[in-house]
Amino acid sequence: MDKMEKYADLLVRVGINIQENQTLVIASPIECADFARLAAKKAYEAGAREVVMRWLDEQSQHQKYIMANDEIFDEFPDWTVQYFNHYADQDAAFLSIAASDPELMKDVDPKRLARANKAGSIALEYYRSRMMSNKNVWCVASIPTVSWAKKVFPGVSEEQAVENLWEAIYKSVRVDQENPVEAWREHQRTLNEKLEFLNTNKFTALRYKNALGTDVVVELPEGHIWFGGGDEAPQGHVFVANMPTEEVFTMPKLDGVNGTIVASMPLNYNGNLIENFKFELKDGLIVSFDAAKGKDVLEELLNTDEGARRLGEVALVPYDSPISNQKILFYNTLFDENASCHFALGKAYPTCIKGGEDMTKDDLKNAGANDSLTHVDFMVGTKDLEIIGITESGSEIPVFKNGNFA
Repeated sequence: MDKMEKYADLLVRVGINIQENQTLVIASPIECADFARLAAKKAYEAGAREVVMRWLDEQSQHQKYIMANDEIFDEFPDWTVQYFNHYADQDAAFLSIAASDPELMKDVDPKRLARANKAGSIALEYYRSRMMSNKNVWCVASIPTVSWAKKVFPGVSEEQAVENLWEAIYKSVRVDQENPVEAWREHQRTLNEKLEFLNTNKFTALRYKNALGTDVVVELPEGHIWFGGGDEAPQGHVFVANMPTEEVFTMPKLDGVNGTIVASMPLNYNGNLIENFKFELKDGLIVSFDAAKGKDVLEELLNTDEGARRLGEVALVPYDSPISNQKILFYNTLFDENASCHFALGKAYPTCIKGGEDMTKDDLKNAGANDSLTHVDFMVGTKDLEIIGITESGSEIPVFKNGNFA
């Protein structure tokens, strides 16, 4: 079995962990069609009932954002809503291949992008809530496209850039190892040790500091739960929602974040790069922000709704990891967030608080969980990041030292 086949097999059997007679929906850029078909074959071989293909074309999307009538960016087709809700209600699994050109949309009016995102998020609220509560199995992974590879490796030929990106991805997802499935089991055991430490200590807050300027206290709600690696499906089997993944994560208290957060990497958002940005937060709310590049795009993101100006996720990732050690800026959040501690703007995962997957919106808010139409990760980890955990009794325990778990 070659590496590409091993990778497709890993996504189906470990990422999605497809069950006998289960439907799989694959969303793939048309440039990744060969790999998507290979993943479909692996799913059928593993017992899938049906594989449904959803082809994406970002070049056509770009054309639409530039040339279409303005009013359509506040609309979202009913048939698309029915498509997602239908398969979600069938307990289908969803595999998404994320491989966008990091700067394709830089000449698009950011207001159009923001409006289209908001319309889609409102229309697909039922589907999104099922995904974020793990009512359906889902996995996000990536494979190279020429435009993405050239951005990551600009000084070489297209062919070499794609080959380099393949090798970087294989290393990140442990496909370069002899037995990737066993390598993932070992990785999960390592993550479980971190989860046990964090869930046992039940920190009430984390204090972050680094030389870049991050100096922030992040309160954690009572009953919060740390997760990492595999998640549990309603039927009881384990799936891995992100491949790669190096993080352990939970939710911050929606009104309990105070201080300065400085991003340590650019953020690829909607085909635009936001660079050298920072936030000032008071009582959980972003009260001011700045960016050296893409500030208008960042502003549109923060204007999505009130929840977009609060944090919905706090994630810990060691600086010393298979992704970070490659010293590659991927311009792809799936990879960059797993090379760095990060936060997310917007909606919190309901599963990160005890009983949260069955709570109403009001119950979640009262428990300290942020709600929003968006959820966007951004990176804050550095080689010198220090994180102190504060317990209920006021004791301070080192969690991170010099960028890694203490």
